[in-house]
Amino acid sequence: MGAGATAVRVANQARQHLQSFLLRHGRQYPGKKSWTKAYRRWLSTNRFEHSAQQIVFQDYIHAVTDAEARVARLEAQIAELLPDWSLAPVVQAIQAMRGVAFIVAVTVVAEVGDFRRFATPRQLMAYLGLTPTEHSSGNTVRRGGITKVGSSLARRVLIEGAWSYRMQPRVGRKQVDRMEGLPQGARDIAWKGQMRMCRRYKHLVACGKPTVVANTAIAREMAGFIWAIAQEVTPPDAHSSKTQHPDQLMCKPGGGTRWRTLGKHCEPVLERLTLVSRKRQLQDATTIMRYPTRA
Repeated sequence: MGAGATAVRVANQARQHLQSFLLRHGRQYPGKKSWTKAYRRWLSTNRFEHSAQQIVFQDYIHAVTDAEARVARLEAQIAELLPDWSLAPVVQAIQAMRGVAFIVAVTVVAEVGDFRRFATPRQLMAYLGLTPTEHSSGNTVRRGGITKVGSSLARRVLIEGAWSYRMQPRVGRKQVDRMEGLPQGARDIAWKGQMRMCRRYKHLVACGKPTVVANTAIAREMAGFIWAIAQEVTPPDAHSSKTQHPDQLMCKPGGGTRWRTLGKHCEPVLERLTLVSRKRQLQDATTIMRYPTRA
């Protein structure tokens, strides 16, 4: 995703250069939104008296066109390679959320990897650097800005996607197309998250929080709902039935070495056993673990 992020950044810079050139020469678009079809038609109507200015203007337009073509080409290549990816179901499922289109979904999943390694959504939020810093001592609680650890790319696309929750809850046409064929559980989580985050954004702004702070809080909650959807659609690990919980340990008979099963690997954890009477035994349906007394 590094090449895609670079291409998008170059395209944004090219657009900014063109708009700055127009403003320097007193050309301002009368419409509301830039880079729409109407905006591009307006660009084609601009003419400059000096030939040097016209050449520079056309060069800026060509730079924008080339950068946008590169972004489209990279997006097409990513879409072509996606079906062979083991995490493709997660990429498809999290697009049920508002503000998470194809590129945002691929970026987040590529930066996070396997969502099953996070036991709770709070761990994912902390991994992405979206949790506040802590400078507390005793009874005094001081919290600052977010930690900004982990992937800055994933954090940036989530914060950009969180701006869509300023509006009223709704499912737009593009979102309906993305949700087609997705599990009902993923759809329900996405709608529940949209209802909550739209309501929370309004509440934070009404309480006097700056819009940037409120939007970052929404991005943090987006990470939590993305985690929930990923848990819903991620297939169970082939070795999950054989993998024991860390509390379920196997003990070598007559030895002081305790073994913990971790997927395909079984690593020894040396630990002194509690010295208790032979009468105390831990027994279940399959194993009797004996704790020998001191000789």
